[in-house]
Formats: sequence, structure tokens, C-alpha cells
Amino acid sequence: MKKSRQMIDLSKERLSCLGEVQSRTQFGGYALAVEKVVFALVSDEQLYLRASEALKEYSAERPLQPLIFSKRGVPVSLGYFRVDEQLWQETATLEALSEAALLAAREEQHTPSAPRLKDLPNLGVRMEMMLYKVGICSVENLYASGAKNSWLRLKSLNQHLGLKTLLALEGAISGHHQAALPEPVRAELKLWYQHIIHQQQERDYPRA
Repeated sequence: MKKSRQMIDLSKERLSCLGEVQSRTQFGGYALAVEKVVFALVSDEQLYLRASEALKEYSAERPLQPLIFSKRGVPVSLGYFRVDEQLWQETATLEALSEAALLAAREEQHTPSAPRLKDLPNLGVRMEMMLYKVGICSVENLYASGAKNSWLRLKSLNQHLGLKTLLALEGAISGHHQAALPEPVRAELKLWYQHIIHQQQERDYPRA
């Protein structure tokens, strides 16, 4: 606690060029904000800056360690990166990257947030967590993967998943409740599902 307080005070002093830096608890650590706009975090006695285009360019030359948060056992990147010893010594660069982080956070406040997987039709938090575990971590990832491939990846994680999950994924992608999918789409998916299950049974129980 004492060392975290020291890091917060040091960060406030070094980043005072941005304005009055305030702190509050967040994600098991502390959020740093200017005019209530969070641009940095202090976690495990380390300072992390919010991602920005400037930080991305800097990291291309000198990769910085990301802050990883565990959500229900699933590792999730928060989009913040650690200020290492070298960056602490580069005063002008640290101030510029901190200002870029603050500007990016302000811009995001005025940009509608992208929907999460759990917000799509037929999906929920449980399905979102399962999709995370097979590398599908965003709506864009799901669209790119498609219902069939996403179902196969989930099936590798949970062999008990059936046709209902496949239809739910297709509905999530097309914007339909699974019961309202067009009949030709349902029929094609059912035929594909039966083919996959038949292949699996032949593989698991080959004929003598």
C-alpha cells in the first residue's frame, strides 16, 4: 500500500504538465485521471499508460509489457502498458506519451462503445467467456470466424455443444434470434451439423 502510494505521488508529480492528476481505486489498483478522464493505472506498484497511436509507434521500437487482468479465470488485456525504467528516464517522451494517452481517452468518451459479444442476440456472459477461451474476443473476431468455424472451436473445448449452439452463433452474426433464422439457413446448418457429427462418430467408433 505504501509503495503504491509512493508510485501514485511520483506519477502525479511527473505528469503534472497534463493538469491536476487525481487518483481512485480501480481494477484492484488505482486509476489516474485528469478532469475525470482516466489515462493511466497504477497496479502492483507500476505505472501503466493507456494505449494510443503514439504509444503504439513507441512500442514498435521498444515493446512495453501490457497489463493483464484476470476475469473469471480468463486473461484479458486492458489496453494499458507499463512504464519501464528507461521510459521513466525519458522525461519528454513520457510526458508526450501520457498526453497522447489522455487525448485518446477523451476521444473515446465521445465515441460510441463497440458492442461486446454478450450484447449480440442469443449470446450472454457465459458464451462470451467460452468464446474468449478459444481466441474469439470481439464481435469482429466472431464475424470473421463465422458460425461454423466458431462452433468447431467451441466444440473442441466442450464436446457437449450441439445444434442449438450452432444456430445461436449464426443468429448472433446475422442479427436474428435463433428461433427466427430463415428456414433455408436452419436447414443448411442442420445438414452440416449432422455431417460433422457423423464424421466424429465414424472416427471415434470405426467399423470393424
